[in-house]
Amino acid sequence: VLAPRAPRALAPAGASADLPSRASLGLLGPVMRGVGAPAVLAWWVTPLFVCSAPGDCVKQTVRDHGVRGLYRGLSSLVYGSIPKAAVRFGMFEFLSNQMRDEQGKLDSTRGLVCGLGAGVAEAVVVVCPMETVKVKFIHDQCSPQPKYRGFFHGVREIVREQGLKGTYQGLTATVLKQGSNQAIRFFVMTSLKNWYKGDDPNKVINPFVTGVFGALAGAASVFGNTPLDVVKTRMQGLEAHKYKSTWDCAYQIMKHEGPLAFYKGTVPRLGRVCLDVAIVFVIYDEVVKFLNKVWKTE
Repeated sequence: VLAPRAPRALAPAGASADLPSRASLGLLGPVMRGVGAPAVLAWWVTPLFVCSAPGDCVKQTVRDHGVRGLYRGLSSLVYGSIPKAAVRFGMFEFLSNQMRDEQGKLDSTRGLVCGLGAGVAEAVVVVCPMETVKVKFIHDQCSPQPKYRGFFHGVREIVREQGLKGTYQGLTATVLKQGSNQAIRFFVMTSLKNWYKGDDPNKVINPFVTGVFGALAGAASVFGNTPLDVVKTRMQGLEAHKYKSTWDCAYQIMKHEGPLAFYKGTVPRLGRVCLDVAIVFVIYDEVVKFLNKVWKTE
């Protein structure tokens, strides 16, 4: 990850301090993956099988595949979360360090722009190939006769059958989804933190407050871009060949399923994302505070 022109703090949005390695913070991603994995699968399965309710989706999955079925596809989540978190927070810190004012403050509008840049970067570098593999792997494992024996075997088979292009299906939808996703989240987080700190930029934010802010940011992103996420999922699934492009996918969903189809899986996704974002921002902020104490830069 690129370094800023002047040494500043690796700090939560809206503050400044000395800046340690950003890439090292990519290790924060997997912490919340084990917590969210069961809900993640329910999130994917609900739109695919059109379950009557999230609880029904979980019940069907457990009945057909056992409790372990709730964790299918977890390996690809873990493999992808480390570089994804590194690129996301690294790019956000790099951009925000260039856009802070003379007092080191980042306003909400600039936070939105930095979040957008971070989302686009992680979409192109990490999310699109990893999400494509994850969706294909989960769809395959939920089929009557799975053909992928594991994550790496699945990657080899996808590349062998479809080439590297096969791991970049739905790139446009992924860029739109991740860009809007992180723009909304960082905008909300920056706005809430600036409001909470008021005229005291050095005011310490309690981890519980950070978690509440993160949950609100996650909820805002769910309602803001679930339609894009539905399109992205369709474009990266095993039946992606039915669609000519991202726009054709959206058109086909609207034509054959109606506008409500764009919000399938909203409830399970809301629970997973709120928990996900809250935990990530709490851990990120707390680790940043710790590193700023023990890792001094000039």
